[in-house]
Amino acid sequence: MKKHLLAAVAAVALSLPLSTGVSAQQATAEHHHHQFSAEDHAAFADAKIAALKAGLKLSPAQEKNWPAVETALRDIAKARAARFAENKDKWKDIHEHRSVIEGLQLHSKTLSAKAAETQKLAEAAKPLFDSLDDAQKRRFAILLHAIAKGPHHHGHEGEHEGEGRD
Repeated sequence: MKKHLLAAVAAVALSLPLSTGVSAQQATAEHHHHQFSAEDHAAFADAKIAALKAGLKLSPAQEKNWPAVETALRDIAKARAARFAENKDKWKDIHEHRSVIEGLQLHSKTLSAKAAETQKLAEAAKPLFDSLDDAQKRRFAILLHAIAKGPHHHGHEGEHEGEGRD
């Protein structure tokens, strides 16, 4: 029974976005139905991180490498939430005034930040990944991809902070 419950919780957690970025369609739907608070996003990030760890079924020896991965994932979620809050009004102004150059500059800044975050995660995750067996490596790739992309990713990676997947 515990395995089924854990699987259900993991499935729900993995279906939720880790970052605070939302698609334009999502933003419209959220506006009409509900707005996710910073606390909501933090709770969903916690759930997805817990699901990743649970899905890996780490051995005691592998556990020692987990804290660096968890810290990196939490730092990414916090940085993206801060970037979203900072850029939310900028994107609104850019769309209202149709400033392509400002949009390109903000997009470039966002991509640079994402690249740095990805590099930090890769460095933090390498020791853990190297300790995993083949089945764990496969699950790690699948679960991490689900965390990074979320269910609303439609090929618009980095399109706009707060509008595309972050």
